[in-house]
Amino acid sequence: MRLTQHLRDLGLTNAQVKQALSTGKVSYRGIPTGDGGREIEPAQVHYSPNATRLTPGRDAALIHRDDDIAVVWKPAGLLSVPARKEGGHRSVTGLVKRICGSAYPVHRIDEQTSGLLVVALNTRSQKHLKDQLFEHTVERRYLALVHGAPQRERWRVENTLIRDRGDGLRGSRKSEDEPEGKRALTHFAVLATLGRRATLVQARLETGRTHQVRIHLSEGRHPVLGDPLYAHAAARQAAPRLALHAALLEFEHPRKGSRVRFEAPLADDLERLRRQLLSSPHATRPERRGDKKRTKRSGRKKRRR
Repeated sequence: MRLTQHLRDLGLTNAQVKQALSTGKVSYRGIPTGDGGREIEPAQVHYSPNATRLTPGRDAALIHRDDDIAVVWKPAGLLSVPARKEGGHRSVTGLVKRICGSAYPVHRIDEQTSGLLVVALNTRSQKHLKDQLFEHTVERRYLALVHGAPQRERWRVENTLIRDRGDGLRGSRKSEDEPEGKRALTHFAVLATLGRRATLVQARLETGRTHQVRIHLSEGRHPVLGDPLYAHAAARQAAPRLALHAALLEFEHPRKGSRVRFEAPLADDLERLRRQLLSSPHATRPERRGDKKRTKRSGRKKRRR
């Protein structure tokens, strides 16, 4: 069932549905959504007319808060932590500090990546969570729309990543002569084939190096769509932004000691892109030279007939 239909079944008019979706009054699996075309499980939808007004996909959303941690849904384009660049004061930790009074960063996700981020609210929780990251006991899973079709349903990539592979970008260490780097391990699984030129892939991180998922997929010849650094032109132009989403976080609560789990479905823009790729098999095929000429010539032939 589509989300818009479910909201109509709840008694909302078309105008009310449109307003509810555009102002953050509707959440799916706990995350605000404005995508009325998304297929949903009705039990996972929550309509709250008194919810804080926000624009889904543009504004960050605080989805969990207690005395020790805050879990935030971060939109693409927002920094995880403050930076020195222009506009760098706008970040997830800055938002949490304004709302909760304190914020201590634990991990980061790329600026153009959407999804889940945990922020500690005191130094004790920060240390506890960082220790878990160091010990690789935090489960982190990403969803990526990638170019092409991987030959295996499941695979893993383990290598050493260095800061400069020779062209100024991060990459894997090819020889003993190159600088020392850091071990990186990612487990991948194909979730769905999207037409003939793209695939929805899940990436489970065992380590968390900068750009790890992006590099492992790119060097495996299946770059993330929209990746401005590691994708070739066809994949880079197939999405308006980096098609990478931090979908799952699971860790031990720093005070309670029990495992807590947070999940976020694909961001609205990536979900729309997924549907577009699924319905258009050639969506990621770049136009080749001569395509327009052939179209014009075939058109002239038809007119002559």
